Amino acid sequence: MLTVQRIVIVEDHTLLRQGLSAMISADPDVEVVGEADNGRDAIRLAGSLSPNLMLMDLSMPGTNGTESILEIKRRYPKIKVLVLTVHKAEEYVREALKAGADGYVLKHATLAELMVAIKSVLRGKTYLSPDVAEQVVSGYLFGGKGPNQTSTWDSITLREREVLKLIAEGHPNKFIANYLCVSVKTIEKHRSNLMKKLDMHNAASLAVFAIEKGLIVPQ
Repeated sequence: MLTVQRIVIVEDHTLLRQGLSAMISADPDVEVVGEADNGRDAIRLAGSLSPNLMLMDLSMPGTNGTESILEIKRRYPKIKVLVLTVHKAEEYVREALKAGADGYVLKHATLAELMVAIKSVLRGKTYLSPDVAEQVVSGYLFGGKGPNQTSTWDSITLREREVLKLIAEGHPNKFIANYLCVSVKTIEKHRSNLMKKLDMHNAASLAVFAIEKGLIVPQ
């Protein structure tokens, strides 16, 4: 690369964000010029810092990653967005790419893979982690739906999936409401909708379903 490429990291876990910043900044071709821990600040920094690339988590309080990608791409189409997330379910990949993401990397990737992804996206290429690429191809082979995907799962919104993940992790409604910057009543409504859509009646069954869908990893 002829010029140093400017990167903004968007990740709500402070330790991970700071670690990513230190590791990425060690490469002379790139420079971390800003950090954000939520979607709203990500959109603001996209405008004020004009980075070449934004490294974006999907699950964040307030405006989530997919919503942020959509808004950033609408306002600043030249900014590249590389998703870095734990979510490997094909639905998350599809929604992120539909929103305008230029690449999708899983958090279990090595630093070497992450740097390859960053530089590939900066060069105008699309990068997908191997596990993700396999699921995307499978989705196309099955007409846009993976073999295990159901219409019920399709009906669950991205916000409901975030709530499902947090419920499955054992968090109470108040914590989830504070984390997502919404009211407890809103979370109660999401929980009720999830149970109706999935025909489930307790948090334990929701947790099992979340594990099956790859939203969380069993301990």
